[in-house]
Amino acid sequence: MGKARILVVEDDADIQQLVSYNLIKSGLNVSCADSGEEALQIMDREQIDLVILDLMLPDKDGMEVCTILREKPDKAGLPIIMLTARSEEDDIITGLACGADDYVTKPFSPRILIARVQALLRRKQNKLPGDAESDPETITLHSMIIHRGRHEVLVAGRQVHLTVTEFTILEQLAERPGWVFTRQQIIDRIRGYDYLITPRAVDVQIFGLRKKLGPEGAQIETVRGIGYRIKEQR
Repeated sequence: MGKARILVVEDDADIQQLVSYNLIKSGLNVSCADSGEEALQIMDREQIDLVILDLMLPDKDGMEVCTILREKPDKAGLPIIMLTARSEEDDIITGLACGADDYVTKPFSPRILIARVQALLRRKQNKLPGDAESDPETITLHSMIIHRGRHEVLVAGRQVHLTVTEFTILEQLAERPGWVFTRQQIIDRIRGYDYLITPRAVDVQIFGLRKKLGPEGAQIETVRGIGYRIKEQR
């Protein structure tokens, strides 16, 4: 994890310096961008493992940058943390809906931000706490093949590009077909650190996951008043 490169996209010089200092202190490599356009250029030429993305930028805002990245197949699974002063629930939901994996509001604790970064990097490397070493690398269910180590999902032979969070949710549901997971259980699995996230945010992630899976998205069922499950293989 110490070799991971983090891109900090922030136009406030003081915040950029604060975030960069703490990331470097934690043993991570850091690149910085002052605008959305510069961030996209950096990602075209550098191998970036995670992006910390400010919402309010002078040209392309964080939402637009996030959307552009999620439309690129090679960036679909790139972990993205939104860092912004907007703390209203609707703003958080909008950020998650455009593809962000996490959302940190200003003012923030550098220690908590670093914990979030490390949690997402662990999830990207498929080292989730509680995963048994004996778990198979591949889950085959319906017309889906979920490969943990490759962070790859195939539906009827077609590759589906998921965010880290979407992949984690699908993996959790597919591990126990027919088993109902509450929204809180899903939050506990995806969050990586104790922080506030609303059940509505889980619904947004499920909606995006179903959409990307196409017809197979119907295999994910809503259990009213409880949570979600994926249908058992017939």
